[in-house]
Amino acid sequence: MIDWIKVRIQYILPKHFLSRLIGQLAAAEAGAVTQFCIKRFIKVYNINMKEALHEDPSAYKSFNDFFTRALKRDVRPIIEGDDILCQPVDGNVSQYGDIIGDKVFQAKSHYYSVTTLLGGKPEIAECFKGGKFVTIYLAPKDYHRIHMPIAGKLTDTLHVPGELFSVNPLTARNVPGLFARNERVVTIFDTSVGKVAVVLVGATVVASIETAWAGNITPPASKYVQHWQHSQDNITLEKGQEMGRFKLGSTVVLCFESDKISFKDLSAGDVTRLGEALAVKYKQKK
Repeated sequence: MIDWIKVRIQYILPKHFLSRLIGQLAAAEAGAVTQFCIKRFIKVYNINMKEALHEDPSAYKSFNDFFTRALKRDVRPIIEGDDILCQPVDGNVSQYGDIIGDKVFQAKSHYYSVTTLLGGKPEIAECFKGGKFVTIYLAPKDYHRIHMPIAGKLTDTLHVPGELFSVNPLTARNVPGLFARNERVVTIFDTSVGKVAVVLVGATVVASIETAWAGNITPPASKYVQHWQHSQDNITLEKGQEMGRFKLGSTVVLCFESDKISFKDLSAGDVTRLGEALAVKYKQKK
């Protein structure tokens, strides 16, 4: 009953208003108040600040600065090899596997459309039908920058307006089509394993989603899908290079074409660490 109430209340909360309000508070440089919030957050979530580029909480002027903190150079080494894809984030594997036709498994008995996930653009989604996906949940304690799983050239960026439900496991089990109904930023890359989609899914109190090439994408949120094509921009990112970040945490969904990659020893619930092995090129599987 308690879980049912937690989910139901999300339907009636003014999620966008609350998220934008909290976003403004998180961006504020409020001196002692900011420092209190940061130190309390570190204690509650047992965050290992020895991994952070700046270990001292007083180095961060706003909560957003702290939340999107950089890590020290060597704490997340990127696995070497052109045939190996790396984990793009710290988090936990929510689900992974095959895209069945147009359907992506969410949780429990829930599926959602990969076409809807990718902004309702059939011309973008077609190559991912029958492919593979992995969904990685970033908890509040995690490092919140997103990195490239493989080197690639950016072809498309889309901002897809939507809801801002929580994306924690409880909500994923109980809100149909969660990741395809929440606000999100879709990025598409040409890579050595074909097209790769990296989808940054917003959530309750996620104040902003940024990309390395365009900065802040949302807010402000549009009422309509916005689509930027980058064929002439020559934006190329290397494996392990930062491609985006969340302010206040969420979920990343990766989509791959059919017969292009094979996941390495992956299970739902696995802890992920940026730079570790995620998958290999399909022909490399033994």
